[in-house]
Amino acid sequence: MKLALVGIATLVASFAAGQAAAADGKKVYTENCAICHNSLTPKLGDKTAWGPRVKQGTAALVAAVVKGKGAMPPRAGKAALVDEDIKAAVEYMVGQAK
Repeated sequence: MKLALVGIATLVASFAAGQAAAADGKKVYTENCAICHNSLTPKLGDKTAWGPRVKQGTAALVAAVVKGKGAMPPRAGKAALVDEDIKAAVEYMVGQAK
């Protein structure tokens, strides 16, 4: 019984650590995206510019960042950005446009 409790405690700790490690979209945006999206279209919070993009859905927006689009290079020029970080930043940006 004691062994089972230790196993459960380990699982709970692992889950909590995973939750804490979840990407912070605002932080990812600030550190990687703001340099362009605070001054270039689509600007953060510009509902008109983001409207058609938002309609494409999160998956399409994430794919555009991963592959690059227009003047934006693949992964926004940040090769170390993982898909989860990109998705978190996209979700943050979309949230600011609603």
